[in-house]
Amino acid sequence: MAKQDEIRVVIADDEEGMRMILRKMIAKAEGFTLCAEATNGQQMLELVETYRPQVCFLDVEMPGMTGLECARAIQDMDPRTIIVFATAHDDYMAQAFEVYAFDYMVKPFKLERVMKTLERIRQVTLSRSVPQEKVEHIQAPAPQAAASGRLMLHHKEGVNFINQADILLVQRENRSTVLYAKDGRRFETSEALGDVEARLDPKIFFRCHKSYIINLNVIDSITPYGRWTYVVHLVGTTQDALITHEKYEELEKMFS
Repeated sequence: MAKQDEIRVVIADDEEGMRMILRKMIAKAEGFTLCAEATNGQQMLELVETYRPQVCFLDVEMPGMTGLECARAIQDMDPRTIIVFATAHDDYMAQAFEVYAFDYMVKPFKLERVMKTLERIRQVTLSRSVPQEKVEHIQAPAPQAAASGRLMLHHKEGVNFINQADILLVQRENRSTVLYAKDGRRFETSEALGDVEARLDPKIFFRCHKSYIINLNVIDSITPYGRWTYVVHLVGTTQDALITHEKYEELEKMFS
């Protein structure tokens, strides 16, 4: 059982020898707890549901569901889960970073290589829970006129109506789409993120990641996260969002 302040890890690899190597390396790292191991992608998803790990180590080629397919499913459950690929195949690297992998390690790898990655993960995880100096800052634009109309959200209990100007963040969460509002309310719908995006005012809302839409008027700051990803901190909510490197460059152009 992981201690409250330790970083929860699960690994998936169909080779027992590689799981043993990762197990020993994780045990040497300060602040990490290995919760469980899987031999294939489907088992990994079940472990993610059970343990809600912050870090997942994945092989690429596994029986049934591949590591890439598993990573996509994990991100639909919680896009902030850190994905590290540990594989003998270097030709999947481009695809791995398309699913915003934190790192891609090619077997055989040395202890120092893994420890360096774990330390980076520890620093990133710590920065998400402890106030820090903000290394990037974006000046919020002048308030836009509120989008006309209200958003109608369908869910299993019925429908909710919400003013678009009150929405801070829209994200994928536990295979649903969740909207966070200025007054602290949380709205959940089975609608796809793209369907909600199509009904939002594009002058106010920005799709910064495949799993996140943010209100441009409430951006506070942006800090580094993974190799190609940043964290967007928002005013008025403890929730934050991820933004890809490409979308970050697009955002810079919008504010320049």
